[in-house]
Amino acid sequence: MQEMVKRTMEAVVRARLRDYPAVALTGPRQSGKTTLARALGGAYFDLEQETDRLRLDIEWTSISSGRILVVLDEAQAEPALFPRLRAAIDAAPAEAGRFLLLGSIAPSLMRQVSSPSRPPVARGVEPPAPGGAARHAAGPALADRGIPQRGHPPAPPIPRWQSDYLALLTQRTCRSGASRHRRGHAAAAPDVCGHARPDLERSQIGQSLGISYHTVESYMDYLEGAYLLRRLEPYQANLKKRLTKRPRLYWRDSGLLHAILGVTDSADLLSRPWVGASWEGYAIEQVLGTLRSRDMPATPFYFRTSDQHGGRPAPRLRNRLWAVEIKLTAHPTSADMARIEKAADLVKADRRILLTQTPQTASSGRSISCDLRWLLSHLEDLG
Repeated sequence: MQEMVKRTMEAVVRARLRDYPAVALTGPRQSGKTTLARALGGAYFDLEQETDRLRLDIEWTSISSGRILVVLDEAQAEPALFPRLRAAIDAAPAEAGRFLLLGSIAPSLMRQVSSPSRPPVARGVEPPAPGGAARHAAGPALADRGIPQRGHPPAPPIPRWQSDYLALLTQRTCRSGASRHRRGHAAAAPDVCGHARPDLERSQIGQSLGISYHTVESYMDYLEGAYLLRRLEPYQANLKKRLTKRPRLYWRDSGLLHAILGVTDSADLLSRPWVGASWEGYAIEQVLGTLRSRDMPATPFYFRTSDQHGGRPAPRLRNRLWAVEIKLTAHPTSADMARIEKAADLVKADRRILLTQTPQTASSGRSISCDLRWLLSHLEDLG
């Protein structure tokens, strides 16, 4: 019997439903949104299915009264629904927990819930990344002392499962009635972004593939909206040093990245020149996902000066700023710690964290050298 996966976001969703009449739960396809929603009970409708759209239309008067929770899966597929939602909420604005909207393409859904003419919706509830494809990779749920096991393809069905996942994403986008332009994004974006390193110029990617800079940007925007890519904007600070102003892009699911780039096994992965960037993106997703599951959202930024001092500061709860340097090594040195301290001093960071594969944790006041497992288990204490 398959063991049930614990949905760490369930408590957050339940809390939002106690406070808001409608809650939006967004995330990549196959990441567990529907499973979580069904665990909450109520009436469920998949709005990509014609039969469910018809059933919703016929039953709307009775189910929208507020007596039960109404779960609307892939809500962005039915934009005509939102005026009806607004009317139902306006009729009883004090009643919470009436509607749960699920969506796998962020811009399509959030355009509907962010307009002043739309119903008040609790936003920003998102299942922890990596996405669904990573759930089928080998290894522990959070991290290993070696390279992250999500994305290791030691045996079938990895990376076949990830490749099938990307094909399914493309097919469902085409089936949903998307424009030809958007269908092209869905089909070509993974191949384009597979060439990308976090610090690589978009124009370089375009030149290598014979497409324009703007086309590369549009593909990346699509993947970001589908929760497959994370963009870290540059940190803005009034410093004497010149700052790097380019954002950095990371695949949120390292398993998909490794499948796209044809990784065959652990030895192959460790031989790749971009393995450090893969580990970096994996660690970022684990930290942000864990914070989100504990209802402690953080906004990550990328920070680096022109002379290569920097890290990834993140304004957090109580306006605390962390400077985090992520390095794929099991033997961090005092020079590594000195670099993160120097960068942290520039932005007056409250915490300075050197995140590596070391089995030994060292802490001195606000400065810490640790591995990912230790950091994830102490996030609340550090906050």
